[in-house]
Amino acid sequence: MSTASPLVNDRFLRALLRQPVDYTPLWIMRQAGRYLPEYRATRSKAGDFMSLCRSAELACEVTLQPLERFDLDAAILFSDILTVPDAMGLGLSFAAGEGPVFAHPLRSRAAIEKLPIIDPNLELGYVMNAVRTIRHALQGRVPLIGFSGSPWTLATYMVEGGSTKEFAHIKGLMYSDPSSAHLLLDKLSRAVTDYLNAQVQSGAQALMIFDTWGGVLSPDKYREFSLRYMAQIVDGLIREHDGRRVPVIVFTKGGGAWAQDIAAIGADAMGVDWTSDLTAVRQQVGHLVALQGNLDPSVLYAPEPVIEQEVARVLAAFGHGNGHVFNLGHGIHQHVDPDRVRYLVDAVHRLSRPYHAAHS
Repeated sequence: MSTASPLVNDRFLRALLRQPVDYTPLWIMRQAGRYLPEYRATRSKAGDFMSLCRSAELACEVTLQPLERFDLDAAILFSDILTVPDAMGLGLSFAAGEGPVFAHPLRSRAAIEKLPIIDPNLELGYVMNAVRTIRHALQGRVPLIGFSGSPWTLATYMVEGGSTKEFAHIKGLMYSDPSSAHLLLDKLSRAVTDYLNAQVQSGAQALMIFDTWGGVLSPDKYREFSLRYMAQIVDGLIREHDGRRVPVIVFTKGGGAWAQDIAAIGADAMGVDWTSDLTAVRQQVGHLVALQGNLDPSVLYAPEPVIEQEVARVLAAFGHGNGHVFNLGHGIHQHVDPDRVRYLVDAVHRLSRPYHAAHS
């Protein structure tokens, strides 16, 4: 797909490549979501969550909703991290109030061996239709982010059969039958690479790998069962498309202690959650990657002066210069008042300009 419209606002892409910008760009994880009444209305119209994901028109509608309200610097494809395992035939459904459930969790090597190789343009064609529809609708306003879950995070849901607090089945597999765990992760890393590349070819202008559950691993197991496979994916991604670099962000929630390892896998940027010190992380990795983050999402429950103070603190923690994308340290909470989000966005743009004055 060729670029339909030149980018009006490319600050997000420039920041990911550590190039000069006039203010710190931001987007918000889960920016299209349940905290917006218009999202709830569209989801209700769709009937259920996966029907919303599978309709290119409705996925486009909810992707654009936060951009109509807030002066955000990027859009993110509306989809779910579990589209890949769903396409592999595990029978995904979303139980009301309970999150994702798989009808056929992977509990044996035989089940892992039977997992099909998927063609993202066929089994996940609805995602590519959504990417194309959103790119067309954006008309170059801001870049579009495509994404996937990491192999370890996808494997967690696939083996557990849904959400978990104990990680008993996936960690049990990892410790008692590591070769089967690696077989699953290798299949997933190939599927995710193909999936992300198909998103780029359909119009995604940056990519993000969400490693939601990497932080539950010990350091050595993190490197062996999560980071190794994200490195494989990064190595296989299309990094130039339509004459422009396609930046890649890797985000491990709870992974701050491994910042140097994460920064070394070849991504352009690293997401940082709110439990990490942005100053310390920048000192460790600043010459290797841009950083994205890292406001505690719960700050958005506070009054405006506190939001202002916390935004100022995060900006000061990163400091002057290039290579910072402002974001929350994880997804926005569903009960946040949208007016607080508007205040956050405006505060970031206003308060960050002095940090770029000598560089714009």
